[in-house]
Amino acid sequence: MIRLRPYKACDAQYIVKWIRNEQEFRLWSADRYNEFPIDGDKMNEYYDSFKDSDSFWPMTAFDKNGVVGHLIMRFTDKNKTVVRFGFVIVDNSLRGKGYGYEMLQLAIKYAFEILKVNKITLGVFEQNESAIKCYKSVGFKEVLHEQKSYHMLNQEWNCIEMEMRGAQKKVYENLIQLCKNL
Repeated sequence: MIRLRPYKACDAQYIVKWIRNEQEFRLWSADRYNEFPIDGDKMNEYYDSFKDSDSFWPMTAFDKNGVVGHLIMRFTDKNKTVVRFGFVIVDNSLRGKGYGYEMLQLAIKYAFEILKVNKITLGVFEQNESAIKCYKSVGFKEVLHEQKSYHMLNQEWNCIEMEMRGAQKKVYENLIQLCKNL
């Protein structure tokens, strides 16, 4: 069982170690950092640039053994009805074991029930198949928007937009409950 809490600067030392190469780094951060690799100080410096914002929340997932995952949430509209997930990452030694699914479930619950948003969005590079599968498994749907591309590692990477709406979450939860009752 994992839990979610606000990010602490000491978490950075774990998170940056989960990124083994520049491709993983760019899949995680796109172009938000100028250079690879980063250390915990660089990560904290970036997050500190948002410290006076009431629209940006880094979150850390943890279990009895310590830090296991991380993501950020940020409002993207002035009415604070849409939150965007970003920098989603799970300890690479734990990937494929349900940690990402569980962390996202907690973040979705927080966004809808605590922040009272109507919609959650995220972007994911099309070659990040395991992330896309995980996002779909928790109920995110691909949405058609103008395709956004990034120039990464001498290639063009296309970004897939995904979203979940409050009503969509209810239908998904009801389906999960129905399956549990079978």
